[in-house]
Amino acid sequence: MSSKISNKDKKDWESFLSKNESLPNKDLKLSAKNNKQVRTYDLHGYSLDSANKKVRKLIFESYEKEINKLIIVTGKGIHSKNEEDPFISKDLGILKNSIPEYISNDNEIMEMIKSIEEAKIEDGGSGALYIYLKKNSIK
Repeated sequence: MSSKISNKDKKDWESFLSKNESLPNKDLKLSAKNNKQVRTYDLHGYSLDSANKKVRKLIFESYEKEINKLIIVTGKGIHSKNEEDPFISKDLGILKNSIPEYISNDNEIMEMIKSIEEAKIEDGGSGALYIYLKKNSIK
């Protein structure tokens, strides 16, 4: 690297110092971009019907409040009372499988959703869902 500073660079530096202007804070812009709002809801103990109604309400409210991501904890179904009903699979949790199906069958809800994914292990793994919401275009 050359230790010589060109005359142009010197003039630019002197000009900058004489104007007393400040540089934009890039960290503030980055934090504004990364200001994602996340909400977590646990549906343990909900019946299928009440869980579906709750999820619908949560999605509408979160979309209005411009929340970017929902973590919906459904559980894995290992403690449900599936064993009492011979027509229900013991291997499949009721809410774990029905919530994504319910959402995907509701066109009004799907208009607000970017994607639905299985949660990372620290957020519940296969017993939870990430629902990424679109930006509210009405506000």
